[in-house]
Amino acid sequence: MEPYCYKTRVQYYDTDKMMVMHHANYIRYFETARTEYFREEGFPYSEMEKEDFQIPVLSVQAKFQEPAVYDEIIAITCRIVKLGPASLEVDYEVRNAETGVLHVKGHSRHGFTNHDLRPIPLKKRLPEIYEFIERLYEKDKLL
Repeated sequence: MEPYCYKTRVQYYDTDKMMVMHHANYIRYFETARTEYFREEGFPYSEMEKEDFQIPVLSVQAKFQEPAVYDEIIAITCRIVKLGPASLEVDYEVRNAETGVLHVKGHSRHGFTNHDLRPIPLKKRLPEIYEFIERLYEKDKLL
């Protein structure tokens, strides 16, 4: 079993003067991989938001190894590593899709809130959404 993987090409606008991907764009790709993971598993963020539910970022970290460069195809994997009643944590790796060279390892922590950004106990308030995330977490624990 493999973690969820989102592939994309490093675009010119993602790079800096040295033609390497600007460090801030890795964080953007973390989010893209995470939201596509939920979408592919059958529950896009747009559906969650209809339920007055959001998953804002509380913290994010990235450890840079080797820079990704313009026109390179990268693979961003993500997996849920911790799930609490009102939060979740996700690990990421960004690699060259062909060689497997590691570019960045990352981690993000998220809270469960309503649209007013007030914390909510997801398991009690929206058990069907909690069960969806819990299923992904249980699957990811096996990796």
